[in-house]
Amino acid sequence: MWTEFSAEFSRQLTPQVWQLIANSSFETVYMSLVATFFAVLFGLPLGIITFLTKEGQTLNNKKLNRTLEVIINVGRSIPFIILLFDLMPVTRFLVGTTLGTTAAIIPLSVAALPFYARLTVNALGDIPTGLTETAKAMGTNVWQLVTRFYLPEALPILIKAMTLTLVTLIGYSAMAGAVGGGGLGNTAISFGLHRNMPYVLWVSTIIIVLIVMLCEKYGNKLADHFDHR
Repeated sequence: MWTEFSAEFSRQLTPQVWQLIANSSFETVYMSLVATFFAVLFGLPLGIITFLTKEGQTLNNKKLNRTLEVIINVGRSIPFIILLFDLMPVTRFLVGTTLGTTAAIIPLSVAALPFYARLTVNALGDIPTGLTETAKAMGTNVWQLVTRFYLPEALPILIKAMTLTLVTLIGYSAMAGAVGGGGLGNTAISFGLHRNMPYVLWVSTIIIVLIVMLCEKYGNKLADHFDHR
């Protein structure tokens, strides 16, 4: 039985397939990291503004806050696989194609942006009110309040939120592979399912799990490093 398993394993996972899996692993990490970067780049300020416009906060603008809350909630509610197809015209306009890892970054970033914005709102809401009241009493303006008090205090939680976003995007990238987005998802589907190579499917799945575990481990370590409470 072991001999049969070993022979079939070697037949499916040739050196060329292992090289393909290695390239696909790099593509998965590349897609997820770049999409996380854009999600944080745009989601962080969106979350900050949403928090600051809440009732009782510094900018206190109920109308703007409701608008931003709707945008975040609607964005988070759209299933990624549907968003993937909805954004195909936008992706084609921006990068000239809907296939490949670079094209997949567009829907991945859009999907993660409201997700990270919501996590930012929650993180800022967990800051003790006494600290912010003290900061306001010192005469700080909005920019100083955000950069000197809110962000430093919420940094460990924001890093954990970033880690969670990255892990979520790794899962989303596998779905993007179903429509030619590249990465381990594409390899698992194209070879593991369509070409009836189950060992390729299993190996791809194991690598995705390992990548997620490593991201969580080092993301939490980084958050703990900045947590001085």
